[in-house]
Amino acid sequence: ESIRALRHRNFRILYPASVLSHTGTWAQRIAQDWLVLELTQSPLALGIVTALQFAPTLFFSTVGGVLADRFDKRKLLFISNAASGMIALLLGILVLSGSVEIWHVYALAFGLGIFSALDAPIRQTFTSELVPVDDVPNAISLNSINFNIGRLIGPGVSGILIAAFGTGPSFLINAFSYLTMLFALGSIRSKDLNIEPKPKDKVKLKASIEYLGTRQDLQLIILLVFMAATFGMNYQIFNALMATDVFKMGPTEFGGLGTFLALGSLTGAMLSSRLERFRTPKYIAAGMTLFGLSLAALSISPNYGIYSLLLPIGGLMAIMSFIAANTYVQTTTEPAVRGRVIGIYMMVMMGGTPIGSPLIGWVSEVFGIRLAILGCGLITALVSVSVLLF
Repeated sequence: ESIRALRHRNFRILYPASVLSHTGTWAQRIAQDWLVLELTQSPLALGIVTALQFAPTLFFSTVGGVLADRFDKRKLLFISNAASGMIALLLGILVLSGSVEIWHVYALAFGLGIFSALDAPIRQTFTSELVPVDDVPNAISLNSINFNIGRLIGPGVSGILIAAFGTGPSFLINAFSYLTMLFALGSIRSKDLNIEPKPKDKVKLKASIEYLGTRQDLQLIILLVFMAATFGMNYQIFNALMATDVFKMGPTEFGGLGTFLALGSLTGAMLSSRLERFRTPKYIAAGMTLFGLSLAALSISPNYGIYSLLLPIGGLMAIMSFIAANTYVQTTTEPAVRGRVIGIYMMVMMGGTPIGSPLIGWVSEVFGIRLAILGCGLITALVSVSVLLF
């Protein structure tokens, strides 16, 4: 029952390819962060590259939502995955040839961000075409397990590769993972897709904004997701700076932190597939509150061991809350505007990162990373409590 979405052929074909793709993505993220620190030794530069990678979300997620409601999602995903794979390949070649400079990393992170922003709402809403409507909540949970398997494996593999060969191979692994996605997308049977009729009129973003204006429940969910994602979900920066500046560790230990985090996230995703009845605004707000408090606890970790043990708790609370929010938005939104609403949701979820990342980088440089993590945790918890009380 907890894996019932895998009964459907198209979902089953795409699933293992997605595991490889997410593994490659996380391997690249760890390698990219380590590469930036190697080139600059600057927390601010780390914040800038993260901001550049997520800045396109502000402008292109809603475009992706409009495209999802108007065109063939499989063809759109083919384009976005091919382009992302080429960017990863180029960065890998630059690193291995010894010619990489920080501006290359900035430019390619921005390029990858554009295609990721377009891809996200298309990929999210494609789930409802792969399985029948009753199995969509289960498919969303399984996709999150999928994402976190990649998150579990990718950082550890990348840390080992960086220690042995430098950052270059991690980018090449990511490029190869996109190739497997292209093969899987090509193997999907079109006749088995549950495709809603496409509108004949021009698809406008305004209609989805007007729709959200009538849904106070979705407005509160989107507010929660914005605050938790902007201030709470900055583990890339938190882990990089705690590992290097505070605990004085190397790339293997840094990659290990990503694996510890993923253990909690994977556990949360697996639990979530069995707790579909808890995907309501009240439980989402409660989960986000606990997530914020877990970050506050993380900020006072006395050593690497305690920090590693606390990471899975935050990962578990965060992933259960985000799965619940995603499922609630997807399953309670009208199909005719679902792509555009998810585009807005993804813009809000990821679009705060360009604001939060440089700010966290600056606070870390001036006041220290511990104070930055504490502030982010308290902001997330206070907003969530306010929504819960409201």
